Amino acid sequence: MLHNPNASTAAFNPQQDHGWERNSPGMLDLVLGFLRRRFLVIGITTVFALVASIAVLKIIPPTYSADVKIMLGNARPPVLQPQPAQDDAPPLDIEAQIEILKSKSVATAVISKLNLAEDPDFSGKASPLHGFLSAARRFVSSAPEPNASSMEDLLEEFQRRMNAFRIGTSSVVEVDFSASDPQRAAMIANAIVKEYFDQQLKAEANEQRTLTAWLHDRLQELGNDATSAERAVNELKSRHNIVSADGRFMDQQQVVDLTNRLVAARTNATSLMSRLNRFDEMLATANGDTPIEKFASVSDFAPAELSGNINPPDSFSHNNANSTQIINNLRQQYLDDAKREYEYSAKFGSDHQAVLNIRATMKSIRQAILDEVRRLADVAKHDYAEARQQQQEVEKELAQAVARSQDTRAAEISIRELETSAKSYRALYDTFLQRYMGSVQQGSFPITKARVISAATPPKKKTKPKSIVMLAIGLLGGLTLGGGLGLLRELRDRSFRTTHQVEDRLRLPCLSVVPLLKVGEVNKITRGTASDHAGNTEAECSERLVSRSSGACWAASAMPSSRFAESIRSLRVAIDQDPNRTSRKVFGLVSALPNEGKSVIAASLAQSIAGSGKRVIVVDCDLRNPSLSASLAPKAGTGIADIVSGARQLEDTIWTDAVTRLHFLPGKGAAHRDTCDILAHDEMRKLFDRLRETYDYVIVDLPPLAPVVDARAISGLLDSFVLVVEWGRTPADVVEHALNTAPNVYDSLLGVVLNKTDMKVLGRYAKHFGDYYNNEYYTRYGSVMAE
Repeated sequence: MLHNPNASTAAFNPQQDHGWERNSPGMLDLVLGFLRRRFLVIGITTVFALVASIAVLKIIPPTYSADVKIMLGNARPPVLQPQPAQDDAPPLDIEAQIEILKSKSVATAVISKLNLAEDPDFSGKASPLHGFLSAARRFVSSAPEPNASSMEDLLEEFQRRMNAFRIGTSSVVEVDFSASDPQRAAMIANAIVKEYFDQQLKAEANEQRTLTAWLHDRLQELGNDATSAERAVNELKSRHNIVSADGRFMDQQQVVDLTNRLVAARTNATSLMSRLNRFDEMLATANGDTPIEKFASVSDFAPAELSGNINPPDSFSHNNANSTQIINNLRQQYLDDAKREYEYSAKFGSDHQAVLNIRATMKSIRQAILDEVRRLADVAKHDYAEARQQQQEVEKELAQAVARSQDTRAAEISIRELETSAKSYRALYDTFLQRYMGSVQQGSFPITKARVISAATPPKKKTKPKSIVMLAIGLLGGLTLGGGLGLLRELRDRSFRTTHQVEDRLRLPCLSVVPLLKVGEVNKITRGTASDHAGNTEAECSERLVSRSSGACWAASAMPSSRFAESIRSLRVAIDQDPNRTSRKVFGLVSALPNEGKSVIAASLAQSIAGSGKRVIVVDCDLRNPSLSASLAPKAGTGIADIVSGARQLEDTIWTDAVTRLHFLPGKGAAHRDTCDILAHDEMRKLFDRLRETYDYVIVDLPPLAPVVDARAISGLLDSFVLVVEWGRTPADVVEHALNTAPNVYDSLLGVVLNKTDMKVLGRYAKHFGDYYNNEYYTRYGSVMAE
């Protein structure tokens, strides 16, 4: 890192005088500054991009896109083909139909029907670009151009222009086709859908024919199988004398019926035996004196209703009903007598004859009831015997039926299997017959699974290239490319553009910003102020007068109110305000590279000092390239080298300006000698000591630091240095390297002069400079532009 000890004591202190410039710029300031500096590159690139976009719009033929909307789904009438409960087409089926729409078979058929091979829109012959390429091909090659495109190229171009996609999650598919003619685009889009429908109908018809033929053959096979199975069933029944009704065999039905009868007979016998046992229990202890209450439930001994096919005896129901009625009547009579006996006993006494007669009657009633119960018991015994006999007969019949069923069991199983097979074959036959009839009817009524819901119409607006989009792309692309190029130039720009960069990078104050002088205007102005004998005439040579020919060296005196002159005065004030000015008289102007304008700055600074009445001499120590001597004393034959060698005296070598009395010591006489040895010679030290005694200011024009070592060789003889840096050209790292190689020069530097500054462009890097140097304000103090 460079550090100059004079920076803290110099006349210009950037930390104090320009503290506002030290503030880190914000992002907005950086962006605005970048746009100010690179707006020309960005603008030119953007204009070129817009022109290119317009050219593309003119070259590329317009494309119109027509679209057809179709709905995919099963449109089969339910009469011919019953629809399932949920008839939504699955997504995969719709995707498959889209692929069919995009298939090569559809594209090939449309190309063939519409003769698109001869369409110039498909072959590309209609576009200006194709015409240019064809002309170039004919110029380069003598081979004839093919008359028509190959089918592969046509298919590729056709499929590139055609697109089919599903709209959302619905069953609607949109088919788009692009062409340079809107009528042609709509016609081809409709043709694609029509061809798709035709191919679908053909595929349906072929599929229907194949299905019908297969169903016909299958029907014949199933009919033969069903007939064979039914014939085998009938033959097996006849062989084994087996009869069936309602799908059940007669012997099996008989076994079931006899089983039911047996169950009923056993139930009836069990009931009769239980009734008989109760009668026996009752009669075992009964006699004429048995109370009537013991026979209270005799009426409940009637047997339950017989089930099944068991027939009771004919007198059973009648006797049972009569016996019950008789017993009930006797009981009622007994109860009435008992009531009368109680009343008479209470009224006449228990020994009264009427009471005794009533008691005798009651006893006879009890005996009658007992006799009736015995009779009922005999009836129950007879009924039980008949029920038992009937049960045995049913068991015998059931045993015989089971025996007969066992003999035909194997045959029945075979018959059952054959009947099941026959029924299956017959059911399949009926199903296939129904499908066959539906297929035959369907073949006579073809219908596709899709329908057009919106046919294609000629579009009114082109789809591409979209003018607004292309211009927007051109604008954005131009801005992006221009911004990128500007950023690239910004990053590659390693030169000094502002005083802030100089002070931050070199740690030196910027003493003055010298504007760029336009050579033509400067020569025109200075030519008017030059002497009539502009070059060194013989009289001037004899008197050693400085040549006042036209050139940049006289711009400050020729234009005293210009910015250039003001910047030179600013440099002079900075030198005069140096705290060590009294001990410093010899000032060297040095640069890192050649052609940075240090010679012009040296001559202009000397003229400005001489104009104030000070004694000043300009010494040209750039012995290898004495450009200042060529401007001020082009006819000089001797110079500083002759003084060092002792061949000439100082008084015989100095040239004088007739107007300002400025003295000039040319850098001549160094031919065929080492300039570094001349500048480092002891006589050179003596010469500068003499100049310090004679003059108030000694301005030394030094060689550049980077290419030669001459400035470092003489650096010990000078009091202070001023570094001249060309604005926007001299790389900062070159300046740093040059100063690092010359520490004596850097340690004695007063500051930096930013030379050849384009003041208009400077405002893009430091806006305050542009505002400050605006003519509207600057001319108030008599200053005018010199550029």
